[in-house]
Amino acid sequence: MKYHQIFKASLYEFKKMAAFRLLPIGKVFMYIFLFVFLFTTISFSRFIIGDDVLFDDSQELQAHSENIGALIYPMAFTLQLVISTFYIFIRVSLFAYIGSLIMKLTKKRGQYLHIWRTSAIAMTIPIILTIVLDIFPEYKTTGLIISSIIHLVYIVLAIRYYPKQPPARQARQ
Repeated sequence: MKYHQIFKASLYEFKKMAAFRLLPIGKVFMYIFLFVFLFTTISFSRFIIGDDVLFDDSQELQAHSENIGALIYPMAFTLQLVISTFYIFIRVSLFAYIGSLIMKLTKKRGQYLHIWRTSAIAMTIPIILTIVLDIFPEYKTTGLIISSIIHLVYIVLAIRYYPKQPPARQARQ
């Protein structure tokens, strides 16, 4: 399955999103890293054009950044890449844990790895929303809450299509 097909299905096809739990983990990682790269590129470009000012608060940091010169740009890109990767993977893992609890409550069959893959695919709209709302500083806090709620709703809607657990067998007398 191609990444644009996964992207399209992750927008509104919850049955396919539930079926994506069977995708190879490498395919899911590559899908996530596309968003990590997008997130990092947008953040880095905002840093380059001066939209995100990092060193205004401290004179020492301003002096240090002037000493480093152009070396600050690859360092900033690398740091932003690491932070974006950490943020997205922690977010996917946290929501996968919440999804595994919901899966147990709704008596659906699956493992944490399955729900992790579903959570990774379900984060498409929330991450795009986070990127868009990050441009507007007044919406940063509410944007995180809204995108988290959307992520959770997408996971719950996908869990509906997971197979049911088999009924427990009663002991024979």
